[in-house]
Amino acid sequence: MSPLQRLAKKSDQLINKLVQNRYWRKKIVFKILLGFTCALVVTFIGMAMNQATTETKTATAPKLTYQTSWVGNTIGKGKLRVQNNIEGMYVTENGKIYTNSKWDEAGTEAGIYQDGKIIASLEDTHGWHRLGGKAVTANSKYIYLAMSQGGMSNQKGYPPDGKTWYSVRRYNLAGKPVPFPNGNGWDKSMLIISEKSEVTGLATTGNKLFVSNADANSVLVFNTETMTKLGSFYVNNPGGIVIDSSGTLWIIENKKGYKDGKVSHYDQSGKKLPQAIVDIVDPTAISLYQKDKLLVAENGIRQQVLIYNIKNRPVKVRTFGVENGIYSGIPGEVDKLKLYGITAVGADQKGNLYINNNGFNTSGTDLRKFSSSGKLEWQLLGLTFMDNADTDPESDGVNLFTKHEQYLMDYSKPAGKQWTYKAYTLNPFKYPQDPRLHIIADGTFFRRIQGRPFLFLTDMFGSKLQIYRFQPKTDGKIAIPAGLFVGTNEQGKAINGNWPPYQPTQGEWIWRDKNGNGGFEQNEYESSKDYPYIGGWWVDNKGDVWKTLRTEDGIRHYPFQGLDNKGNPIYTYRSMEKEKTPSIFRDLRRIEYFPDTDTMYLSGFTFDHPSIGDDAKVIGSEIARFDNWSQGNRTPKWRTVVPYDTTGKREIMTAAMSVAGDYVFAVTVKTAEVYVYKATTGKLVYKFAPGVEVGQESGWVDIPYGIRAFRRANGEYLVFVEENLKGKVLVYRLPI
Repeated sequence: MSPLQRLAKKSDQLINKLVQNRYWRKKIVFKILLGFTCALVVTFIGMAMNQATTETKTATAPKLTYQTSWVGNTIGKGKLRVQNNIEGMYVTENGKIYTNSKWDEAGTEAGIYQDGKIIASLEDTHGWHRLGGKAVTANSKYIYLAMSQGGMSNQKGYPPDGKTWYSVRRYNLAGKPVPFPNGNGWDKSMLIISEKSEVTGLATTGNKLFVSNADANSVLVFNTETMTKLGSFYVNNPGGIVIDSSGTLWIIENKKGYKDGKVSHYDQSGKKLPQAIVDIVDPTAISLYQKDKLLVAENGIRQQVLIYNIKNRPVKVRTFGVENGIYSGIPGEVDKLKLYGITAVGADQKGNLYINNNGFNTSGTDLRKFSSSGKLEWQLLGLTFMDNADTDPESDGVNLFTKHEQYLMDYSKPAGKQWTYKAYTLNPFKYPQDPRLHIIADGTFFRRIQGRPFLFLTDMFGSKLQIYRFQPKTDGKIAIPAGLFVGTNEQGKAINGNWPPYQPTQGEWIWRDKNGNGGFEQNEYESSKDYPYIGGWWVDNKGDVWKTLRTEDGIRHYPFQGLDNKGNPIYTYRSMEKEKTPSIFRDLRRIEYFPDTDTMYLSGFTFDHPSIGDDAKVIGSEIARFDNWSQGNRTPKWRTVVPYDTTGKREIMTAAMSVAGDYVFAVTVKTAEVYVYKATTGKLVYKFAPGVEVGQESGWVDIPYGIRAFRRANGEYLVFVEENLKGKVLVYRLPI
């Protein structure tokens, strides 16, 4: 008998005794009973509160011990880390490196590196419609940075809306802007070069600053101190500039719209000199080397740095890096001397080489220093942005894949030291129509179908599903384009522009690489038309593709139809099954189905918990589990409300969900907190956030599949979460 029951029984006994002993005089008994009742109520409330407190303590989830690790960035915490996509670089004689990139999520568009570390960044390169650029140079007093400033009407020191200043901004060597007379911008530190196109090259000598303006086919000359214009001269589509020991200029010239180019020679007045380097394809960067030599990055199929002696006429004396770069040997496999997507080169006075690889379509930063003898001295990696990881299930969490990279994990090592960059899976030369070169990908599913490995990728708004196969004997580590699902566009054409060729002009479509060449051919499409707003994608472990549409009959099931003779998975509209959305949902978002147990997990906004506004990327307000799905059951076993926006301020939202083993994992957008629900009951059992290993911080989870969970054979859970602010993927290890 509970304490409350015992108290109630005792009160009954007292009242009966009063009546039996004839104390039943109205006023006296009333006072007695009133006092007793008040005491009883107080006692009941107190005991109920104590009991509720006990129940609350019992229901509180135990403290979770976990490790926060990461992949994709050499530096895991702190203000400074390897930036996204270095596109311009200048190396001083003592080995200090100044860098530039158009965009870095955390605002480090321009960094300062030395001895394998980032030591500072240039100020005010981010936000307020402000971006970095492609070029940077320095002298003994200033840093000159290519940048752009977008319009902001009614703001002093900004262009009007709709206009952009492509500028050179001057900084001191500590990274602070330095104004000059007649300077532009709110702090007078910007020199406007164009309102049409970006600055593509910078170099200084003496009191002169040379600036490439590709759109105007000109190189402009300014005084480095006053920033006044000294002159200009014609150069066809100029790019990078380097000034040799005799004071003459070597300038990359590219034919517009083509990858071929050359390096031309000019004096400082703009007179074209007879020497030129013409035996080069797609020159992307140039630097002086050992007084009378030039380094020229060839970003064509060779993927090498070419070294020319320019003392008299240019003569190629050697190359640096393995010919064909990362596509030599085992294609895609990372090695010290295998280069890929070269964007920047430089050298110091000791003859050490500095080379940055960005991959293709801004894959990420891979900055390396080599000694004069060719030994790798250090490597800094900033490979991920708007990306998440998944594991090959056959590897038990050891092989991880992101949209471009493969990592090898060693969990016996400390946090942040567990990953090795193993492979780069994109080959633009063999597969120039790879969707990763033309559209953005960011959410990874890795699956084994009939024992074979496949990579599936989604995009930021979930309108497409990319499919890749692997063929190690012919393509090594490269992911070969195999298929593509594209949703219906409400404007008609599914993908605007000229890519891919032969795409249907209306509705949505499925492409399959029937001839195995990775290209889009006329007879490789199947088209249809459907509701245009997609809530989510899923690929189950049998290879079936599932899609949710944000409507009442919103589930599309594409059963796996086998592999064709090229190894591509087959999906068709003819075999597609339409399934009705369970009645609890008014806006269906995510779907995860497990055929082995016939269990379906769905999320979305429900009639009980509707959305405020329309955040297309979030999972909704509830997750629900349905058992015996294939048998027609549409009554949920459980429903649980997840964090969602109830105020219209968008402060609390759930970005993504993932089911693994005994748990359902969900992560919020702005705080990147992970909520863990018991898969059998839907009850919240754990909650955790980035740990001390990463400074207890994370950027927003800004993609629809920003969390992916996996249970290892030893029972440990791995949870991968996008971290786009500092350019990495968080890897949580949970011993639950």
